[in-house]
Amino acid sequence: MSGVLIVAGTDTGVGKTVVAAGLAAALDAYYWKPVQAGTEESTDSETALALGVPQDRIIPEAYRLALPASPHRAAAQERVAIDSAALVLPSKRPLIVEGAGGLMVPLSLDPPLTFLDQMSVWNAPVVLVSRTSLGTINHSLLSLAALRSRGVRVAGLVFVGKDDPQNIEAIVRLGATASLGRLHMLDPLEGATLRRAVAANLNLATLRRIMELGA
Repeated sequence: MSGVLIVAGTDTGVGKTVVAAGLAAALDAYYWKPVQAGTEESTDSETALALGVPQDRIIPEAYRLALPASPHRAAAQERVAIDSAALVLPSKRPLIVEGAGGLMVPLSLDPPLTFLDQMSVWNAPVVLVSRTSLGTINHSLLSLAALRSRGVRVAGLVFVGKDDPQNIEAIVRLGATASLGRLHMLDPLEGATLRRAVAANLNLATLRRIMELGA
């Protein structure tokens, strides 16, 4: 789908909010977190705002749930049913969509609905955010296989963490995909440092082309 890019992660805490916020700011795109589970601390939309995405570029969540847990559990606690029909992509473009947890995180048990199911409905390219540390090869290759099994287009991977050329090469070669760059752990993590890191380390030209945004 033209003008839309989904940012998914191999698992929870991999850094997809930082990557999604960094891409939204760099590409002057709208940011949308469709399902937020956990509101006691900062939400992902609030984090995106703190990391440089303008307030008027942040689209409100379709579901905003208090419990910091899998979305289906958080929704059940509030007696809410997450409905795929309520997760239609907003019309504003360009648009960065941030996933929830890993690909197979359940949004609903009855009817069965995972985030991967929803991504296949959206039919937009996916950037997979992966760690560089131990365990990343297995997690990344399984995630790539899952995406492709549902016909989801993989735009490439963004790695987060210390440089590990051997891990990165193994994932890129065995996964038959491209690295779109790597972000190291930023200190301090703030809008200015993220903006510089994204510009210096991620392949924004390729991402613009994938999103059909022109040069």
